[in-house]
Amino acid sequence: MENFESQKASVYNVLLRAARDRMDKVAIVYEDSEITYAALLEKIERVIARLRSLNIRRGDVFAVYGQNHPEQLFCYYAASKTGAVFVPVNPNLTAAEVAYNFDHSGAKVLFYDDHVADTAREAVAADKLVHISELTSLPGEGEHVAAVASPDADFIITYSSGTTGNQKAVVLDQRAQTDVASSLARMWGISETDTTLVALPLGYLFGVSTAAATGLSVGGTVVLLRRFHPRDVLEALARYSVSVYHGVPTMFSMMMEYCEQRNLSFDLSHTRLLICSGAPLPDEVAERFVARFGKPLQNYYALTEVTPVFGRYYDDPVELPRGAIGKAAPGAVIKVLDADGAECGTDEPGEAFVRGAATLKRYAKDPELTAATLRDGLFRTGDLVSRDSNGFYYIVGRIKDIIIRGGHNISPAEVEKTIVSHPAVQDVAVVGVADGIFGEVPVAFVVPRANSKLSPDELISFVEERIADFKVPRTIHFENELPQGKTGKTDKKALKTLAERRASGT
Repeated sequence: MENFESQKASVYNVLLRAARDRMDKVAIVYEDSEITYAALLEKIERVIARLRSLNIRRGDVFAVYGQNHPEQLFCYYAASKTGAVFVPVNPNLTAAEVAYNFDHSGAKVLFYDDHVADTAREAVAADKLVHISELTSLPGEGEHVAAVASPDADFIITYSSGTTGNQKAVVLDQRAQTDVASSLARMWGISETDTTLVALPLGYLFGVSTAAATGLSVGGTVVLLRRFHPRDVLEALARYSVSVYHGVPTMFSMMMEYCEQRNLSFDLSHTRLLICSGAPLPDEVAERFVARFGKPLQNYYALTEVTPVFGRYYDDPVELPRGAIGKAAPGAVIKVLDADGAECGTDEPGEAFVRGAATLKRYAKDPELTAATLRDGLFRTGDLVSRDSNGFYYIVGRIKDIIIRGGHNISPAEVEKTIVSHPAVQDVAVVGVADGIFGEVPVAFVVPRANSKLSPDELISFVEERIADFKVPRTIHFENELPQGKTGKTDKKALKTLAERRASGT
């Protein structure tokens, strides 16, 4: 197995090495503007000057919130060079959720854009807000020299839904981010000849790290879109001769539907990798995509806490078996264990315990959760997998109570907590149901309080004001009571079956 141990490298140093022989090459394309590697390094120095003016130095935390801008990437590298801690914030969050990210992380400043301005002002005090346009307003003072930040220093805090309803604060160090770029470049054959299109939100690691930073780490070009729209993605794939594109299943479904409804076709002949992750990829979606565009979707599995885990190697001559997610990624350690902790045999399903090139350092301010999810240095995924005799892995089920809608993790407990806070609600249970577009959607079963008057639309509006839109159930079933299992807990398996029957009209 290759050794991905960093040699005192930082994320910034990896970029600097890639840039030195390519100063005039285009690093980033954004809304018809081009940023060369020389200009990228200069922009990073300007961000460092702005951070210093705000008294943000080594070990200090700052957050960035908004749609996609090159400034988020400037911040990613500026944090690396200065030893600061970078908090990317999901642009779809509500004010309460943004406030939690900001306060819990200990951030000193929130940089924001026009798209989220009202929410940012509601979430964070005015004296801690800085518009993203001010990030590069000061001249850079430093030179393009290597960073001295420790590879073991905290670098990123990113928030993800947890099974208990609380947002989990995943802490990653610099080594995790340098090693993940090496691992992904090896697995997918990413090189300076590649042009990577990024329409994923930079508020997620999938966008900022897996897609953008990996492409830049080898001297490639990154085409950055402000947000995802199927038309914009399809046009960009053709216009910029994109060779690598990352998305979640919902994105690829929407791209197909956009073309099918309008009888359109796009030239994807330059695209060699269409990487799909963030949620299970239905065979039907994969087959329809190939039929429409003549290009296969590349299945890939990773977690916020561990990246990468499973994937297909670009130079593997063996055809990926139907239903397989791939082989163990470079640098990954995989153990499949049964309920007693014994290793499972070939084709025997068990829970996956994993360590990847990038593995979480800890959950911030939550030693109990950290201890519960790490065992002998391996992360407990909550996913049931099996391994065949050729080393291919298959996802066969999920232990954790998480709904994945269009690549977004949804905690049923968080949604239930929000719904039950309505004065007319006595009890609630939220389950995930299969969906052709989003893969899975939340459905709520609600027991109203006696003599209360509550409509589905009223309850949906109530929930929309309190949690991000992608978490809101659009289907509400009112019940007299919720079914109970043998232990006295709500029988969610029975509710899931009921929801599926009602959705199909049976």
